[in-house]
Amino acid sequence: MIVDLEIRCPKLGHQVKFDYCEKEQISLPCKRIIKCWQIYFPVEIYLKKKLTEEEWNRCFNEKPKEKILTLLELIDAAKRRKEKKGQSKDKL
Repeated sequence: MIVDLEIRCPKLGHQVKFDYCEKEQISLPCKRIIKCWQIYFPVEIYLKKKLTEEEWNRCFNEKPKEKILTLLELIDAAKRRKEKKGQSKDKL
């Protein structure tokens, strides 16, 4: 049964079940879900029945961000967390 099947995730580097891949982006599946699971069952057909057209487009048709932009966003978020942490220490 597919629910019990585990495959190696190329993104994480370890075994995962389908339900993880289906919710990897919180409310959306992993962008790689079709490529990874298509050999086990017709996952694209399953997802097209389950997702709205908007969800499908957000998940599979949006152009991914460039890696440098993603890195800059992560650096900025880390700076904001550090600043926020520093401000909470000042209040003590």
